[in-house]
Amino acid sequence: MKYLSGGDVLKDMAKEQGFVTDREDFWDMEAGMNFLSIRKGNPEFDREVDEKLKKIFLNDDVIITSYTLPWLVKDGVKIWLAGSQEASAKRMTTRDNISIENALEIVKKRYEENKMLYKKLYGFNFGDDLSVFYKVINTDGLGPDQVLEHAKKAVRDYYDTKTVRKS
Repeated sequence: MKYLSGGDVLKDMAKEQGFVTDREDFWDMEAGMNFLSIRKGNPEFDREVDEKLKKIFLNDDVIITSYTLPWLVKDGVKIWLAGSQEASAKRMTTRDNISIENALEIVKKRYEENKMLYKKLYGFNFGDDLSVFYKVINTDGLGPDQVLEHAKKAVRDYYDTKTVRKS
């Protein structure tokens, strides 16, 4: 099955605007934050990404990671990966070799910026209204393999339940 990251599509657009996006931590760096500021002033960046993702979603069997798509499409197995900002900051310190204070500041700013942007663009409460999700997985204390196992189980359960309902 194919995999597509909404963040990667957005990074491609940032690259088209002249940003250097080859680092995994682009969104956590000054350049990524600068692009977030540009995004606030031009909602077409996000709308274009979301339209591309919706088109792919509707025409392919694909796994898509996206902050917005779960609220914008009706179908699909939607899983929210919940985690504290502190846990996210700890992962960032390991990956990016920065202080926990700096990482937490970046995580909080990025979250609030995205929350305001999506409320303005689409009217949903990012991170608060989880009613569109089939499953919420708390990732605090879990490693990547454990998160994957929880997600795979949720997908299996979704299709088992869906099959039972059709019978």
